[in-house]
Amino acid sequence: MTRPTVIGTDRLELGEGIRWTDGRAVLTDILSGRLLSAPDTPAAPLAQIAQLPCPLGAVAPVEGRPGHWIAAAGTGICGIDDAGRVDWLAHLEDDAGVPMRMNDGVADPQGRFWAGSMAYEATEDAGSLYRMDRDGRVTRVLRDITVPNGPAFSADGTVMYLADSARGLVRRYPVDPVTGDVGEPDTHITFSTGSPDGMTTDTEGGLWTAVWGAGRAHRHHPDGTLDRIVELPAAQPAGLCLGGPDGRTLLVTSARIGLSRPGPLDGAVFAFRVDVPGLPTASFRPEHTTGPTLTGPDAAGATAVRTDTP
Repeated sequence: MTRPTVIGTDRLELGEGIRWTDGRAVLTDILSGRLLSAPDTPAAPLAQIAQLPCPLGAVAPVEGRPGHWIAAAGTGICGIDDAGRVDWLAHLEDDAGVPMRMNDGVADPQGRFWAGSMAYEATEDAGSLYRMDRDGRVTRVLRDITVPNGPAFSADGTVMYLADSARGLVRRYPVDPVTGDVGEPDTHITFSTGSPDGMTTDTEGGLWTAVWGAGRAHRHHPDGTLDRIVELPAAQPAGLCLGGPDGRTLLVTSARIGLSRPGPLDGAVFAFRVDVPGLPTASFRPEHTTGPTLTGPDAAGATAVRTDTP
């Protein structure tokens, strides 16, 4: 079996949130708050794009603003500009009963940004999934999730996949593409070994999932049946995307955190060739692209949060 290529010389503590955008892979080392880009040659180190003074879960590019990002970070959502400066747009979990941080996040095909939160100690049901609409309004879409990962969307944005990692399952939700409202889910995939972590979809509607604790990435058909398994030389695959010039390179991050005796490739970034290309990385598309903020929080600096939880 073909072994994956190791990308970069770094070994990350908690490598996540990898995305292919503007001809390169960007990713996060969550607890160190770093936004990084993969090198052009495998033997070079990762390059730092920005350093936040808080955990950085994932980013999405901002349409029409090269080098600008929207990010799931700290206890909320922020913008990062092309000089690495941070502009807080929403403080979502400051008043939670346990210490919280943001985890994974992604833009959907309609230009909204979705981000999940979790407790540092993975307290059961402490996490939520939030949606920032293009006008800057934030809605708590789902609650009572322990460790939300993803989400990933179908090409038309009418289906959302969300991993409930602590429960070992991926749920599939119908989504109204106009409003972003989600319907009742069904259980799409269950994992008996390892936990589903980062996810992405491809042009055939397949779902790739990094399987934390199992050293694998899985591809499932649209009906949820298993298509293939990619074995990885790292125990904790955490995030993945499809990229490269033809969209057929599976890029996978991994983590060293929590391992008593990490191996030489735990925390590495991997590349593996696949047959079916991925979808283009979606961008956040704010309605207003001028001024000091992406979306316009109120005078106190915090965006109001609706709680339209089903």
